[in-house]
Amino acid sequence: MDEILIKYTNEYSRFVVVDGTMIHYRDEGNGYPLVLLHGAFSSLQTFDEWTSILKDEFRILRIDLPGFGLTGRHPCDEYSIETHIRILKGFLDVMRIDRCVLCGSSLGGWIAWEFALKYPNRLRKLLLVDAAGFLDRESIPLPFRMARTPFANRVVRMVVRKNIMEQFLRQVYSSQEKVTEELLERYYELFSREGNPDAFLIMVNKTAYRDNTHRLKDIRVPTLLIWGEDDNWIPLKFAHEFLNEIPKARLVIYENVGHLPMEEEPEDTALEVRRFIHGGGEQSNLFYS
Repeated sequence: MDEILIKYTNEYSRFVVVDGTMIHYRDEGNGYPLVLLHGAFSSLQTFDEWTSILKDEFRILRIDLPGFGLTGRHPCDEYSIETHIRILKGFLDVMRIDRCVLCGSSLGGWIAWEFALKYPNRLRKLLLVDAAGFLDRESIPLPFRMARTPFANRVVRMVVRKNIMEQFLRQVYSSQEKVTEELLERYYELFSREGNPDAFLIMVNKTAYRDNTHRLKDIRVPTLLIWGEDDNWIPLKFAHEFLNEIPKARLVIYENVGHLPMEEEPEDTALEVRRFIHGGGEQSNLFYS
């Protein structure tokens, strides 16, 4: 654990207790606050490139969600969307951030749009990157299907094997040459950190989730949807579902990109984020190659 802490913290890393959970976060840059939430199997490092590009004019805050990264397990093993929202609000309160631009990827996107419904006055704008939330049994990512097998202990052992993690990464990346040994090591070491695999199993098997997508029409803040055309975990059809439901939504689709556009195409996607924060929230469809 000491080695992992040394390796995956830097001069911007801090820890704060929220809802009884020791949250690992980073706070970089100056300007209007942009809060970033990662997805399942990930960590705040998924936004490293965005942070480097955008911190020249924005204050970038990113956290390791409970059950992931250096934050680790919630003390009561609570991983519902409601718990994540409570922790996010508590974090913003502690950081004295009354209003921000909120961005979430995958699971983080689900937390972000539900937060927008519950606390609309806390957000200036909303960004959803290949966001989850539509409960479609036909589109369950491989790790979630594995974790729902009756052999839970065996699944834990399989998940923390490096070759299994590589299989997951090759599913979420469209450009296979970008799945480097360094990238694989980061995902493997942070997910297999003590407590995280067990937290994931609890999150998948013992946490009740509700489909609140019928309320997406109530989101009033301008919303940017960023999606990889080749997303194997949350297919492109769900981007159009979000676009159709959220009144002030705009969709940007990236060709030859998978589930993690901010990692596969950091420069182009960061530029789009910058444009969106400075500009309006009109609805349109753009295709990038």
